[in-house]
Amino acid sequence: MVYYDFHIHSALSPCGDIDMTPNNIVNMAALIGLDAIAVSDHNTVGNVGAVVKAGEKAGVTVIPAMEVETAEEIHVLTLYPSLESAEYAGNEVYKHLPEIKNRSDIFGEQLLMDENDEVIGREEKLLISSTSLSVNMLFDLVKESGGLFIPAHVDRHSYSVLTNLGFIPDDLPIAWIEISKRVTDLDAYFNSRPELRGYRVLRNSDAHYLMDISEREASLSSSVEDIFDFRRKR
Repeated sequence: MVYYDFHIHSALSPCGDIDMTPNNIVNMAALIGLDAIAVSDHNTVGNVGAVVKAGEKAGVTVIPAMEVETAEEIHVLTLYPSLESAEYAGNEVYKHLPEIKNRSDIFGEQLLMDENDEVIGREEKLLISSTSLSVNMLFDLVKESGGLFIPAHVDRHSYSVLTNLGFIPDDLPIAWIEISKRVTDLDAYFNSRPELRGYRVLRNSDAHYLMDISEREASLSSSVEDIFDFRRKR
């Protein structure tokens, strides 16, 4: 069994707490007993490399990731098999962000850090904006990068594909969806949304604070690489 939390924000996300540093995140995950995590900041992978290096020291597997907001204001969790593929996708996503400067006094700091938790810069462009990428355009980019496209927190009333579109488009051949931990009874939820029963489910924290990182609850039955098995579509 692999215990995981694949939706964690670092201090690079303006809504992420300043204590969400690479080492704090991986050390908290190790303390909890998680085997694998992913730091998925808003529309950027700027801190992922540092977290990967910190994870290697702490003995925690770190999957490169990013939470992207599409033109439809839908949040999508994207996971990648390598740092290089994540950086490629991240560079493309960044090109599609509007030229809006961050106001740290309003939105919060956007801190770039190294593997020693040293601040090495600040992202000037506001990251919590919708990109100009449509859902389908983002899907194609993630597929091109070898990554995994996972509609995020589909049960929520904001920034979810079910709220904003009302359905998951049939032309998106996805295997996974994310259902937030606030849904305590999955069977009851699936009874209310029976069209979702064919998808595999991730349960993540969407943590913006260290205390919110998932306990040792959600697990994969095999290896972390299992989530990238594209032969298992539905």
